[in-house]
Amino acid sequence: MKPLLAALVLLLPTLALAKSSLSPQLSVFEPYLGTWQAQFQPAPTQEQVTDVSQWQRALNGTAIRTLHSINDGDYGGESLIFWDQSRQKLVFYYFTTASFYTQGWLEVGDDGSFTAYEEVTGSAQGITQVKSTSQFVDGKIVVSTQYLQNEQWTSPQIRTYTRSDKAVVFK
Repeated sequence: MKPLLAALVLLLPTLALAKSSLSPQLSVFEPYLGTWQAQFQPAPTQEQVTDVSQWQRALNGTAIRTLHSINDGDYGGESLIFWDQSRQKLVFYYFTTASFYTQGWLEVGDDGSFTAYEEVTGSAQGITQVKSTSQFVDGKIVVSTQYLQNEQWTSPQIRTYTRSDKAVVFK
């Protein structure tokens, strides 16, 4: 009995490592795992916004699940990012509390940054596409986002996310 117990104790760190690993196609997201927060002002006439985002390993490491909420649940969304074997690319679906959703794909840069291209369905604001580029820089996530709204691209909005202990809130 004691040799079996000793073997289990030796295997536990290996099993824990296997459980926390991501598939090779998702390894670029390893530094993003955890909870993040950004504060920004969308437009000069609008109030400051707090966005809390949580990145999680999902489906045995074959997907990344993200959750986020703005201003303690005024708006929120959830996405799954995964490797689409038939398309040979990273794809995702994003669902929101505002009754619209997006689907898209990601391109990963040599520097570990990634660009997301989204097709939007059901936006009340006339947004039909979104393009965002994310980079992990000095322990922070820097995101630049543009929206195709009423057939015109908006100027890029830059947001910087830092580690947070806040919770994602859905009402």
